[in-house]
Amino acid sequence: MPGRNDCVIRALIERRAREMPDKVFALFDDESALTYGDLHDEVRRYAAGLQLLGVARGNAVVCWFPNGRQAMLVMLALNYLGAVYVPINVGYKGGLLEHVIRDSGARLIVAHGALIERLESVSTGTLERIVVLGDESASVDCLPCLALSELLRRPAPPLSAEEDIQPWDTLAIIYTSGTTGPSKGVACSSLHVYANYMMRGDARPQDRFLVTLPLFHMSGAGAVWCGLMRGGSIAMVEAFRTQEFWDKIRQFGITYTTLLGVMASFLLKAEPSGRDRDHPLQRVLCVPLSDQHAELTRRFGVEVFTAYNMTETSSPLFGGPGLTRRGTSGRPREGVEVRIVDEHDCEVPAGEVGELIVRTDMPFAMNHGYHNNAQATAAAWRNGWFHTGDAFRRDDEGYFYFVDRQKDALRRRGENVSSFEVEKEILAHPDVLDVAVVAVPSELAEDEILAVVCPVQGRTLDLPELVSFLVPRLAHFMVPRYFRIAQDLPRTSSAKVQKHLIREQGLAEGTWDRERHGIVLKSVRFDREKENLKKVNGRCVI
Repeated sequence: MPGRNDCVIRALIERRAREMPDKVFALFDDESALTYGDLHDEVRRYAAGLQLLGVARGNAVVCWFPNGRQAMLVMLALNYLGAVYVPINVGYKGGLLEHVIRDSGARLIVAHGALIERLESVSTGTLERIVVLGDESASVDCLPCLALSELLRRPAPPLSAEEDIQPWDTLAIIYTSGTTGPSKGVACSSLHVYANYMMRGDARPQDRFLVTLPLFHMSGAGAVWCGLMRGGSIAMVEAFRTQEFWDKIRQFGITYTTLLGVMASFLLKAEPSGRDRDHPLQRVLCVPLSDQHAELTRRFGVEVFTAYNMTETSSPLFGGPGLTRRGTSGRPREGVEVRIVDEHDCEVPAGEVGELIVRTDMPFAMNHGYHNNAQATAAAWRNGWFHTGDAFRRDDEGYFYFVDRQKDALRRRGENVSSFEVEKEILAHPDVLDVAVVAVPSELAEDEILAVVCPVQGRTLDLPELVSFLVPRLAHFMVPRYFRIAQDLPRTSSAKVQKHLIREQGLAEGTWDRERHGIVLKSVRFDREKENLKKVNGRCVI
């Protein structure tokens, strides 16, 4: 087990500032930079301001913002105090946003000004105050607001003596998409993060890692924490954008990054360039492993690694470089034991499909439960193994292959989507009687979303109007692309919807594609204007 100086964020910030104060730790889109010495001073300044508001060890603080310098410093300042970082997806609205806020039990939220208007339409639970960053002039009536810059200007008493923060203390609660119920908050420790990133064998102190994934994902926040743990450096951008990717790689001197979902496909579908190998990038972690991973190496000259992971686990499967097996997730990394089992937790033979279950030889190397959800924790950890809910098979040489999701979660544009949450919002429409949401294949990768809806008797569903109804209620990536109207849904004798039959039908005759009708939904760009909803030549744009 690593010591506190190797994994606890407060101890690491102090250690790196002593050992390498002049080494660059982080670079940002605004061309600013932080050395380890700068990081130490800025994190302590932010921590002092948060402590002035009563934030202390063990307190949950909700964080709702896009990637950026201020966002990273807020996160690390909470870690420094021993508080619990509770990030929220910037796409959340409505009931999903309300559930996460209420479940967290937090009294304070730190949020981007472009987002806080959404709080007016939901119950804010135990929240007492908003600290506003980004558009600091924004305010709402439901809670008092304080600009981050004003907080940092306030005289603050000296920080309390170093907390005895332990590697197994809760570092963050990260909410994942629910499937048969509301989203669950995954309790993660410093040991969990260490096992996830430092025990795979690919972390190097000389690497500069490009953080394109959001800080509300483990892959985004974890890349920052891993940078501290390995004594390396990072560059942070708001999001992955194909047209900007190689320019950012060159600008920041990036040597390693993650390509999640369709990112690899987007890069390979871009027009070839004479500069395809004119870059410092050496390694990419491709998750899942693209069928075209060999083309990534051939065209761009990079080594390709892959892994299987979820917020709850710590990269139990890992592989690369030089992978030759199409679609593999790798083999179990050191310190992990995995099995593929049937519904009774009995192991199945090689080649057969079953559920992947995991355990580790180091305590706290995975999640330590679901926040406020003992029943879900017990179900996931039954028989001493963590049950992933994902179907796998393995070959005779011990390589593992992802087959499908046993649960009803979908994955679209790199985001996990809960069919339960989407169905709940569609059912809120007064003309909808019943609905089933399933994944259908995308022409790019991952999933597209199909909603089969049954209208209330005597009413007619206007599908463009239904999309307009969903836009303010769901994140852009959660709004289904495809809709089909049906009179009823296939059900079992116990009234459960037979979603496998709907998946088999796929995009059957009568399926309506909103994108073919000019309704394309996009994420908000925080470096431009505030979020707005408008109609442009029949196209609905966010």
